[in-house]
Amino acid sequence: MHGSSPAAWTGVIMCLVGITIGGVALIPDPNWPLFWIGVAIALLAGVVGRVMAAAGMGVDRAEH
Repeated sequence: MHGSSPAAWTGVIMCLVGITIGGVALIPDPNWPLFWIGVAIALLAGVVGRVMAAAGMGVDRAEH
């Protein structure tokens, strides 16, 4: 299946966690340090996904 790999799942879950933390940090009064931690986690998700894919935990493009 397209994108069904440990690298993809890890990236998506990390991104969702980061977005959730960032969103909750803005309710009811903005907690800016916590918001930026959420942003950092969401951005780090892409890096972690790429590193995991490069380490062989992604979907091989030749299969599709």
